[in-house]
Amino acid sequence: MSDAQPPILVLGNGSWGTTLALVLARKGLDVCLWGRDADQIAILAETHLNERYLPGVLLPDNLRFSADPTQAAAGAELVISVIPTQHLRSVLVQFEDVLPGTLPVVSASKGLEVETFQPPTKIIGEVLGERPLCVLTGPSHAEEVARGLPASLVACSTDSGVAEQVQEVLSCETLRVYTNSDPLGAEFAAALKNVIAIGAGICDGLALGDNAKAALITRGVVEIARFGNRRGAQPETFFGLAGIGDLMTTCFSEHSRNRAVGEAIGGGESLDHLLARMHMVAEGVWTTRALFGPEAETEGISMPIAKQVHACLFEGKDPRQAVSDLMTRSPQEELTGIMQDST
Repeated sequence: MSDAQPPILVLGNGSWGTTLALVLARKGLDVCLWGRDADQIAILAETHLNERYLPGVLLPDNLRFSADPTQAAAGAELVISVIPTQHLRSVLVQFEDVLPGTLPVVSASKGLEVETFQPPTKIIGEVLGERPLCVLTGPSHAEEVARGLPASLVACSTDSGVAEQVQEVLSCETLRVYTNSDPLGAEFAAALKNVIAIGAGICDGLALGDNAKAALITRGVVEIARFGNRRGAQPETFFGLAGIGDLMTTCFSEHSRNRAVGEAIGGGESLDHLLARMHMVAEGVWTTRALFGPEAETEGISMPIAKQVHACLFEGKDPRQAVSDLMTRSPQEELTGIMQDST
């Protein structure tokens, strides 16, 4: 274990939180992985296996575990939050009094809070107060990163020093980390790509072929960029690792929970039945709901793919009818309106 680096606290012992803790511990850093279920944490500490989320992956001996917020946060000088967005606010309340205001927090959560339409860093700021923040995102399925397969991420912060700190801490032979100054765009890209991935899964469930799926993904990038541009994000962000990179992985991978949701919906399964049998979170379902809620302010922004995904998930629309409605919209020039509110 290195004496040169201060302790790092990772919040959330799901697949991605466990993987990030694993990567840091493999580098010899002092890492504590926190989870709110004391029984699960006890099993992790005893076995160094997270069979629920990363079956067969042995966790490093130097990785520490805790279910106690005060104990876990002791001495930490960097926090990485990987709590599912819909639970983030309630979990962070437990850390209000144990994380100093100067302590940087890295958000590796993806999604938008249904009730407020807030991205994770906004929730972190509201609960924990103003502090240095960074968004960590990119094409990075935990199942592959945990096995040591190469991947690239982007650390996004308006504070270049914080972004560079995260870049240095996480970079290793199997993980290349870039920096970016647009955390807002990164969070919207990370959230909305899951909506498009559900649409891509519906294509798979309906066996529509590669051509249809490629078209949906390409036009999906446009919808994400159009929405982000309206909200003040930098357009370039949506065509980098945070945008198209993460979108491609989520739309094609066998590990993608959001793609799997869409595939099941395309195959005729109801959303209620699907969610009842899943033990992992598919953030795209809740982001789709948030996107068309009263706080989203999507009025006037053309997002036909996202709109049809919402109809299939929450309005009982037949996926085949949704495809037909997308294909028979009025003709348009392809590149007109990418950064405007055109159809």
